[in-house]
Amino acid sequence: MNGADFSRFAQFLEESCGIVLSENKQYLVQSRLGKILQEQDCSDLSALVAKLTRPGMSALREQVIDAMTTNETLWFRDAHPYELLRDRVLPELSEQRGGRLRIWSAACSTGQEPYSLSMILSEYREKHRGTFVSGEEIVATDISTSVLAQAREGVYEMLALGRGLSPERKCRFFQERADGSWEVQREIKARVRFQQFNLLGQYSVMGRFDIIFCRNVLIYFSSERKLEILRRMHGCLKPGGYLFLGASESLSGLSDLYEMVHCRPGIMYRAL
Repeated sequence: MNGADFSRFAQFLEESCGIVLSENKQYLVQSRLGKILQEQDCSDLSALVAKLTRPGMSALREQVIDAMTTNETLWFRDAHPYELLRDRVLPELSEQRGGRLRIWSAACSTGQEPYSLSMILSEYREKHRGTFVSGEEIVATDISTSVLAQAREGVYEMLALGRGLSPERKCRFFQERADGSWEVQREIKARVRFQQFNLLGQYSVMGRFDIIFCRNVLIYFSSERKLEILRRMHGCLKPGGYLFLGASESLSGLSDLYEMVHCRPGIMYRAL
């Protein structure tokens, strides 16, 4: 792989889904695309990029983007955003609105985040009966169709359950299967609707939300694209709605759209 081929592929990837590849990621491209190069009978990366840009190659483009997407996730990641949701945000929204609650889990990967959110809602409902009388909906999106398929199934191996899920929640919200895997219970699944979505796509299809979780994905975007995504997400938030970002992510330059709320621990952003 030469520098020119890598640069051309990096440009394709950023324009297609926003992911930015630094020069030191050539090894990552080689390891993740090697099989696709063979399957497509492409001698090098330049030949693959040429093929990707032809009309009628949407399936191949999706396969390549899928291969380059990082799907690192776990249950109740960082803990405090879920505690803030349960102890502060849900009581506030229930008192102010009390109708139907809509949450967007962006870049949901294999489903751990939206199912964690659904578990929090079940726990909250148990203690606050009669809240959100029209129900709750969690819209979970990802650019990768393969991880969405796994997420919809809601079946996880024991090793995956050990990453952030307490034994109490496992016993309460999962059902063991004959093969030793564990499936999310119907009550938790019922709130979640999975759909494929590119964060560079048309936000008008998403509707309006009370809460958006967009955690640990914007680190892969350029500063300019990150700001544009956050502006467009603001358009999807109802006034007073909340945005949650990842622990290593921050929001700056958009003080006219969001108010920073310090929670100790953690930060969330309220839509103005």
